[in-house]
Amino acid sequence: MSASRSRAEAPLAREAVAAALSAALLRPADAAALEVHGRDDSAVLVALFIRGDELHVVLTRRRDDLRRHAGEISFPGGRRDDGDADLCVTALREAHEEVGIPPGAVELVGALQPTPTIATNYAIYPFVGLIEPDFAWERSEREVAEVLELPLADLRAGRTRRRMLRRGVPFRTDVYVVGETLIWGATARMLGDLLDRTPF
Repeated sequence: MSASRSRAEAPLAREAVAAALSAALLRPADAAALEVHGRDDSAVLVALFIRGDELHVVLTRRRDDLRRHAGEISFPGGRRDDGDADLCVTALREAHEEVGIPPGAVELVGALQPTPTIATNYAIYPFVGLIEPDFAWERSEREVAEVLELPLADLRAGRTRRRMLRRGVPFRTDVYVVGETLIWGATARMLGDLLDRTPF
């Protein structure tokens, strides 16, 4: 819960949240038109839901035995397929495949600044949508080890800088720590953009 809200306040109204997010975020078509360095285009769904007086975000922890980004925290998403009409379709398709959210269950409210990845050379386009709370996750056993539901307030409070090691090279970067969950890299950059924009 942000400092601007009190637990004594009434629960957030979905219509008001959707309107506030739409005003604060990029228009999906405008975001998709932005040029970002990367060999391949990909897209992720930043799925948000309201529980009580707090906004939560859906993240996944990737399986530890994957060849790329093993064990890391990410938004559901992936590379654009030839059959995808646009990048928004990519985000919705991948979220359905990875965690079971049907595209029709997502109320698209905007997009975030696209971001490149360094190691895998992807251009990631994040699209933001509202879903209902208490979703029955159907995770992809092949890719997803766990689905995480984290309050934005906890993520905001857990923002810090940490020394990381990547392929033997040390560097300092912004990270988010909630309990045992550590979020860094492109996911942390997109999350930072979300938290900077959202009024909640």
